[in-house]
Amino acid sequence: MKLIASRALFTLEKGVFLSVFLLTGCALPLPDKPVRPQPYDLGPALPLAASTAPSGSALALYRVEAPAAIDGTHIIYRLNHGDGGQQPRPYAQARWTMSPPQLLTQRLREAFSATRPVVEPGAGLAPLDLRAELDEFAQIFSTPEASEGVVRLRVTAIAPGAKTYRLVGQRTFEVRRPAPSADAAGGVKALRQAADEVARQVVEWVNALPAPR
Repeated sequence: MKLIASRALFTLEKGVFLSVFLLTGCALPLPDKPVRPQPYDLGPALPLAASTAPSGSALALYRVEAPAAIDGTHIIYRLNHGDGGQQPRPYAQARWTMSPPQLLTQRLREAFSATRPVVEPGAGLAPLDLRAELDEFAQIFSTPEASEGVVRLRVTAIAPGAKTYRLVGQRTFEVRRPAPSADAAGGVKALRQAADEVARQVVEWVNALPAPR
C-alpha cells in the first residue's frame, strides 16, 4: 500500500510540475529576430567638373587591389586615441554592398567613362593601363566624438608594349573628410565624399599625363 501511495504522490507532483512549467513557459519572451546589417554603398556617381577635358584615348582599368584587412564587406574604423589606430575594427551592424576595392573600381570606371573610353585589361585595345592599390579605406577616430573618412590610393599608369611595359607615372592620393557623426552612418558619408574626391583627382592626373607613344 505504501508503494502504491508513493507512486501516486510522485505522479501527482510530476503533473503539478509539468503544469507549472507549461504555464510559466508560455510567459517567457520569445527571442528577438536576428538583426541584419545595414547595407551601404557609395551612392550615385557625381558629375565631373567641366574643366576635365577628355583626351580621346582609351584606358584599360584593372580592378583595384587591397590588403585582406579592407578587402571585404566590413565597414572598418580605427581608434587613434586608443590603440594608435593599429587595429582595424569592423562595425557589427553595417556592411558595404561590395568590398571597398570593388566600390572604388566602379567609381573610377564611372569617372573615367565621362572623359574617355574604358576597356577591359588584356584586350590590347588601350595605349594606357591603370593599376591601383587601396592602402586605406576607413573611418579614423581622433577622439571618441571626432572622426574622419580616409581614402589612400596608390595609382600606377603603364604603357603596354609588344615586349615590354613602360612606366608613365605613379602617384599616391590621400583624401580625408570629416564624419558628421561618430557612427557607421557618419563614417560612410565621409568615405563617400573622400572616394569621390580621390576619383576626381585620379582622373585629372591621368588626363594630364603625356600621351603614350
